[in-house]
Amino acid sequence: MRLRLKPIPEQVLVITGASSGIGRTTARLAAERGARLVLAARDGAALDDAAHECERAGGEAVTVRCDVADAGDVRRLARAAERAFGGVDTWVNNAGTSIYGLLEEVPLEELRRLMDVNFWGVVYGSRAAVPLLEARGGGALVNVGSVLSERAIPLQGMYCATKHAVLAFTDALRMELAHRKAPVSVSLVKPASIDTPFYDTARNHMPRRPRPVPPVYAPEVPARAILQCAERPTRDVYAGGAARVIAEAGRHAPGLTDRAMERVMFEGQQADEPPVDAAGSLYAPLDHAAERGRYERRGGHDLGDGPAHAAAEALGAALGTPLGVARGVGRAALAAGLGVGLTAAALAFGRRGGDGDRAD
Repeated sequence: MRLRLKPIPEQVLVITGASSGIGRTTARLAAERGARLVLAARDGAALDDAAHECERAGGEAVTVRCDVADAGDVRRLARAAERAFGGVDTWVNNAGTSIYGLLEEVPLEELRRLMDVNFWGVVYGSRAAVPLLEARGGGALVNVGSVLSERAIPLQGMYCATKHAVLAFTDALRMELAHRKAPVSVSLVKPASIDTPFYDTARNHMPRRPRPVPPVYAPEVPARAILQCAERPTRDVYAGGAARVIAEAGRHAPGLTDRAMERVMFEGQQADEPPVDAAGSLYAPLDHAAERGRYERRGGHDLGDGPAHAAAEALGAALGTPLGVARGVGRAALAAGLGVGLTAAALAFGRRGGDGDRAD
């Protein structure tokens, strides 16, 4: 029998990484619909601010200071959720960060710490969540991966490795739970570039400040995808048409996509200014308690406008349905064309030297 999940207004949601970015936006959108929330992050002051925002929006929220890389902290988070609301209906493993730099040069200690946060944090959260969801009679586990769960890029190699690991863990856990008929939906959300403080809180070994590569989407896009998974069992979902385009191009035209990434990602991930705080939040939280980052809006395009967004959404929609194949256009051929298009876009981006068009 198909698992039926509760509507958001009737749910208790645990959200890690809730003090900023995607996690904070997800909490706010859920609160606007009357959800009860358990917000977790390392920064207590930022969490309190997020909780007050949720309460003003119409929800109910409690906060728990938690480092997801610490299994004990995550177990305490689960117990706090039970004490506060008697159980959990959806658990969102969202907390994460990144390191920018060459894989041969970033210290091994930092690479291990990133795996502890991004991968082991998901493992600890999932293991804490499943018994709570089963005790509730059913629920949703939502892990936040990335388009980089499927496609690697330079300068964030270890981040890509952690997100590849999250994808494999999520898929394996889903199969194991289905095998024993556990009433738990397991979802993976794969965002494209999102306008959050992520880029300013990443540890940085580059000579310039990190920036997102367009098209860049508002944090509401992955937040809505997360809440969709909380209400309707969903295997996985791309957040932003560009995510699907990049994943399909890499799957069907890997060589062309490699060359496109080589052309755009070294310069494209660096702004024309020095780093703000190169240490980032890898070991300690930074004061970046906001939903949005500081992605620059140029050329009259805001997040949700511009030709790059329109093209990515159209291509993503075509790749996400049987339409392309039904019309006699094979996915491999279409993706090969996308690889060429990515290369052309990379060249144009490099010549322009700007942030490009905006996306929703």
